[in-house]
Amino acid sequence: MATDLATLLADLRDEQADLRELLQDADLDTPTPAEGWDVRDAVAHLAGTDVEALLAATEPDAFVAKLPQVAADIDGFLIGQLVERRVLAKDRLMADWQAGFDAMVTAFADVPSGTKVPWYGPPMSPASFATARLMEYWAHGQDVADALGVQRVPTTRLRHIAHLGVRTRGFSYVNRGLTPPEADVAVELTAPDGTTWNFGGGEQRVTGPAEDFCLLVTQRRHRRDLNLNAEGEVADAWLDVAQAFAGPPGPGRAPKGSTT
Repeated sequence: MATDLATLLADLRDEQADLRELLQDADLDTPTPAEGWDVRDAVAHLAGTDVEALLAATEPDAFVAKLPQVAADIDGFLIGQLVERRVLAKDRLMADWQAGFDAMVTAFADVPSGTKVPWYGPPMSPASFATARLMEYWAHGQDVADALGVQRVPTTRLRHIAHLGVRTRGFSYVNRGLTPPEADVAVELTAPDGTTWNFGGGEQRVTGPAEDFCLLVTQRRHRRDLNLNAEGEVADAWLDVAQAFAGPPGPGRAPKGSTT
């Protein structure tokens, strides 16, 4: 799926704006489904990661120089982003977040074509990086929506996340020390406007609503709670390990009604 950088960055801005609107009257101390995180932590994580993305785009050598230290204690690094923002008043947190986000988007618009931006996984093109940030914003925005009891209206921006979910199929296996299967899997998703989005190919298939697929690959819902259908053993196995985000495999969300 070829999408120009300007369109991706505009969609990223819209995703962030939707989240800000959701947070307008929100109590930042409200717990989210992410264990140990409240709404403030979700915002703090996004804000902190935007700062790191800005550094990667504008001072790649400085970013790369930090990687060994971060890798040595990734949990401590991520928790540090939250702790340093927990003392901020809501207005200050929101203002700092917006300023950092705007600087990041501007920086990515200015990255020369053909440049690979370093990150915590393989270096990425600015377009791939923008897609990954949009995915993160949507996923953590879902945590906030769930915490506040809000039902979000799905948008066509889900196509970027679905595309990333398909592209990371092999990573989902490697990230768990498994060998990716050779068989291809076709993905046919019903878009929010009722049209069909097609990704990949092969005799085996995954079908269902685009929103459900995005909730699965971002591990925001358990597979049992989603209306996704897998045809074939390889397609079926993929849905048990799918992960579109960088980092170690997590436990995912428990099924609705589960006490564990």
